[in-house]
Amino acid sequence: MSERLQPGDVAPAFTLPDADGNEVSLADHKGRKVIVYFYPAALTPGCTKQACDFTDNLEVLAGAGYDVIGISPDQPEKLAKFREKESLKVTLLADPDKQVLDAYAAFGEKKNYGKTYMGVIRSTIIVDESGKVEHALYNVRATGHVAKIIKDLGI
Repeated sequence: MSERLQPGDVAPAFTLPDADGNEVSLADHKGRKVIVYFYPAALTPGCTKQACDFTDNLEVLAGAGYDVIGISPDQPEKLAKFREKESLKVTLLADPDKQVLDAYAAFGEKKNYGKTYMGVIRSTIIVDESGKVEHALYNVRATGHVAKIIKDLGI
C-alpha cells in the first residue's frame, strides 16, 4: 500500500477509461483544479449519494474552477449504467487493476464489524492547477462530504 498523500506532493499521473471507454488523464486538466474522489462501487447507496452530491454541486464547483473526477474499481460498462441511472454529470473513471487507487493510497486495509479486509478507502484528493496535492482527505463519509469540501474551500 502506498503512503498517504500530503499537501505539496505531486499528484500521481494517471490515464484511465471513462464510462464510454475514452481515455482520461489527470494531465488533461492541467491549469484547472481537480477534485479526484475514490469510491468503492457504483450503484451502491453511499456511492450513489456521494456521486449525486457532486453532480448537484458541479456548477458551483466548476464556477470556482474545479473539475470533478470519480474513480472506482468498476468496469466502464458499470460506470455507464451508474451514470445513466442516476443522471450523473461528473467524470467517472474505471480502475479495475487498482493501480491508481493504490498510487493515491485509496486502497488498503479496512475494518468493518470487527473484520479486516482489503478495499477502497473512500478518499478525496484536491489537486491544484500545477498538479500538486492541495488537500488529501481519507476515510471520508459519503453523506455531507461535498458540502464540507465546499465550506473548507471557501466556495
